[in-house]
Amino acid sequence: MKQQANLIRAGQVIEHDGRRWTVLKQQIITPGKGGAFIQVEMRDLKTGNKTNERWRTADTVERLITEDKEYNYSYTDGETLVLMDPETFEQFMIPVDLLGDQAPFLQDNMVLNLNLVEGDPVAVTLPPHVTLEVVEADPVVKGQTASSSYKPAMLSNGVKTMVPPFIEAGERIVVRTDDASYVERAKS
Repeated sequence: MKQQANLIRAGQVIEHDGRRWTVLKQQIITPGKGGAFIQVEMRDLKTGNKTNERWRTADTVERLITEDKEYNYSYTDGETLVLMDPETFEQFMIPVDLLGDQAPFLQDNMVLNLNLVEGDPVAVTLPPHVTLEVVEADPVVKGQTASSSYKPAMLSNGVKTMVPPFIEAGERIVVRTDDASYVERAKS
């Protein structure tokens, strides 16, 4: 399906130079002189190589239609994630690389949304929030105000994040899976 280049968004799959690419980031740039253009960072689905491409906003690109399907995460086998179809109970294997920085947030039986193009996995979406335990947190520094200051903390999955001063080691908190930022204390 043809679409204008200025409608490209992260997560879409496009065909360019005879290869399939998944869009990682896009930015529309309007220089002071001349027409606007879109800068797109994308990853080749076969090789995993990244590249940047520029198009004028009026150019057209070929967007591939993706099918969304939910799977349950079972386990990781080396560099492969083993997922289970909740309807047929069939196993489906995908490379860990599709998750990128979100891999540490995987939890047993987590429901993942898998984007497929002609049966091939192109992207994986985790739930927006997960609940994790704080295993290590710096002590509170006297004089800090609770409204503006955050302190570093280590989560049970090995990811570092910034938390408010009242959070201590052993507490469970909710974090965003896309950037590991603190959302709130977990409700028990």
